[in-house]
Amino acid sequence: MVFSQVSAVNVRQPVSPVSPAAEGKGQLAGVRATVGAYVSLCKPRIVELLLITAVPTLFLAYRGLPSLLVTVVVVLGGALAAGSANALNCYIDRDIDEVMRRTSSRPLVQNTVSPRSALIFGLVLGVVSVTLFAVTTNLLAAGLTLAAILYYVVIYTMLLKRHTSQSTLWGGACGAAPVVIAWAAATGSLSWPAWLLFGVVFFWQPPHFWALAIRYREDYRRAGIPMLPVVASVHRVLVESVIYSWLMVAVSLAAWPWAGPVYGAVAIVAGAAFLFEVHRLLHQSRRTGADGTAADGAASGDGLVTMRLFHLSILYLTLVFAGVAVGAFIH
Repeated sequence: MVFSQVSAVNVRQPVSPVSPAAEGKGQLAGVRATVGAYVSLCKPRIVELLLITAVPTLFLAYRGLPSLLVTVVVVLGGALAAGSANALNCYIDRDIDEVMRRTSSRPLVQNTVSPRSALIFGLVLGVVSVTLFAVTTNLLAAGLTLAAILYYVVIYTMLLKRHTSQSTLWGGACGAAPVVIAWAAATGSLSWPAWLLFGVVFFWQPPHFWALAIRYREDYRRAGIPMLPVVASVHRVLVESVIYSWLMVAVSLAAWPWAGPVYGAVAIVAGAAFLFEVHRLLHQSRRTGADGTAADGAASGDGLVTMRLFHLSILYLTLVFAGVAVGAFIH
């Protein structure tokens, strides 16, 4: 027994010491990975879209260059509020995200962030954002921020998303909230221009997200989420998309008197392009069956085709709100 123990010791290979430089690089990489995971929880691409609508709204509210302080608060506070809602959404939907291919790389699924940490992170971001608006702008902006977070987390994520095919429509109130929050932060009140721009984003959301949901409808079906493209034919989804697209364009044109002629021209051209694309898809869908496959039984490719509408919808929103910002200087 003694001999065997001595032999085991003798055959061990010497361990090479880790250099301080290599150890430091490893620690830095770990910090970057952790920070990246928490940033990913906030869904930065969605945050960008929300700010695309909030900042131009400030220009219109001020009829020119907005206050630097209010701009910083709207950008920072808005990003924190959206990050809070998205992080809490990831916490609640971690069981769904694990099933869906599109979301399988999110931090909670990959165990790069624990559920408890994600929950605390989301709550802290929410408290900081609401407090920031309350202290630096006004209670109306702070109250709207709190309401938007709660609506997205409780009403949309916990109730609507798992129980109704119209969750995308009613969840659109959250996506449109940055517009009224920005207006309230700038003016301390809400008026017709704010509500009309809110309406543009609200009606924009269904055709925008359903275009993506058609592409990934098998993901949603696998997760048991009754998204409209899961429970209805592609044709039915596109019929509703056409309806909401027309409402979106109509509301955008109703904002013309407040946003000016440059905005009006952009709204007409961008709206026409959007309507052309969604009507083209509707016409194409008439050749498909109720399950989204081609009438001859071959794959229709609807998901790939609708992604063009998805990307066009982002361009539409960017151009229209750029028109809002420019139009603020031209009365």
